[in-house]
Amino acid sequence: MADNVAGMLAYITIIPAIIFLIVEPYNRSRFVRFHAWQNIFLHLAAIVMWIALMILTVAASVVPIVGHLIVMLLGLVVWVGFFVIWIVLLIKANQGQMYKLPFIGDLAEKQANAM
Repeated sequence: MADNVAGMLAYITIIPAIIFLIVEPYNRSRFVRFHAWQNIFLHLAAIVMWIALMILTVAASVVPIVGHLIVMLLGLVVWVGFFVIWIVLLIKANQGQMYKLPFIGDLAEKQANAM
């Protein structure tokens, strides 16, 4: 499988990303390792955002209807944003580009270069 296809598949879920970090010859490719790590860090950021939204939901319960509506709209914006970023990363990886997200991309690049 070509590196660009493996890099794209690393974004499908977190499982292929972990597999590509373990299985040869993909774990030797800096391109595939970068995209696998960036996907793992993107998933961790999504989990952090989910926890933050749950905390906001509890805090918004003070204002019965408006509070929940605001948090629901904020959550929708956040998840649509993550979906758009995910699609962009899939496309860029398939095109053979190492598209770096702010902060997450730097962490992924450090991990990809560590081997």
